[in-house]
Amino acid sequence: MIKPIQNALKIPELRKRIIFTVMLLIVYRLGAHITLPGIDDAALEDFFNQLMERTGNVLALINIFSGGAFGQMTIFALGIQPYITAAIIMQMLPMIIPALEKLSKEPDGRKKITQYTRYGTVILSIIQGITISILLRNPGALFGNDSGNIVDPNVTIWWHALVVLTLTAGTAFVMWLGEQITERGIGQGISIIITVGIMAAFPNGVMTVVRNLLQDTGFGLIHLTGLLALVVVAVAGTIFIHLSVRKIPIQYGRQIRGGKVFGGRSMHLPLRVNAAGMIPIIFAVYLMTFPSFIIGILPQDWEWVLGLTNLMDPTNPSFFYLAIYALLIIGFTYFYTAVQINPVQMAEDLQKNGGFIPGLRPGKQTADYINTTLTRITLPGALFLAGIAVIPIAITSWLGVGGMVEGASVLIVVGVVLDTVSQIESYLTMRHYDGFLKDRRLKGRRGR
Repeated sequence: MIKPIQNALKIPELRKRIIFTVMLLIVYRLGAHITLPGIDDAALEDFFNQLMERTGNVLALINIFSGGAFGQMTIFALGIQPYITAAIIMQMLPMIIPALEKLSKEPDGRKKITQYTRYGTVILSIIQGITISILLRNPGALFGNDSGNIVDPNVTIWWHALVVLTLTAGTAFVMWLGEQITERGIGQGISIIITVGIMAAFPNGVMTVVRNLLQDTGFGLIHLTGLLALVVVAVAGTIFIHLSVRKIPIQYGRQIRGGKVFGGRSMHLPLRVNAAGMIPIIFAVYLMTFPSFIIGILPQDWEWVLGLTNLMDPTNPSFFYLAIYALLIIGFTYFYTAVQINPVQMAEDLQKNGGFIPGLRPGKQTADYINTTLTRITLPGALFLAGIAVIPIAITSWLGVGGMVEGASVLIVVGVVLDTVSQIESYLTMRHYDGFLKDRRLKGRRGR
């Protein structure tokens, strides 16, 4: 992994792309520390901690995606989360709306859908910005108590408009940064921005572990060893699943055109074991925390509410909570894989291009075989996602360092690093190939 990066710095084009990417990431991190106007940091921290206790993983996930900007209420507080939500919605709508499904198959359809995703991002940012501005103005309205004044209670409607405009512009700017990195930098811009935000929280996590070791909190070397082992296993397992594919052999028939033979080559159709990525974990987290959020708003002196609170508490998860969480992840993995991969369409594309799976008839039989294979290989991928999401929660809760190892965070960081390094290696391979051709031309001219 280190060698391709060292070689990349020797190539002017790649060096410019890497420097360009680093510069935009620095701009992003600077913006993540510029607080919204009129915010009382101490009151905001108290309110945020209280909100974390009630909402658990959802707020933590939003804060991770924003690189900690949400907890500090900076101009990038919403981060890239509205874009991710809009992108997921636009991926699912073609299954419901036939016009969008038809549009996605057109040559320029993907560009139009991307444009609709941008519009959806702005709309979601405005809605979330209005909600945040109201909560900042009256934080006690959420839980029915006095949480302190985060901003001046006498702020005008212009302050609300300024906050909404700032948060929306911040999200649009972060989205633009991601697109610029994708186009002119290295790697997938949006994913790299999320990864940088996650890694920005790493020093605080290390300081928490060191503080627990130095203080008498019951966290000792045995706990530290267990935590490090968990990290190693999680990263190794993520790499293994991320690179695991099921290769279906494909044969293309021979065609004779003008006395020349075309086709007749053998290839393979790769099906990823984890085709859904981290999306099922996001869906499950949102769905699991919503009941906890509703229960948290209800009066806590009711006995049945207290029982439900203990049962659905994400900060101290019960076996019931973890089991439902795992089942939701498995279900969403199958659902999102079905959204991403269409076996019927794949079979039709193979038939149009003269390809077939040996021993199977083109058409329905091929589609059924791809669907069966996809269903089988999705099971280990779904079980892995459930394991990497549930096991760290259980272990870190037992160790007393909850939130140190998040399944979604591990998936994002490892996946983005592998994809970025793979792209760098592709550039290096292409550069080496071009240089080889130039050397051959020079040698040919000298020979003449």
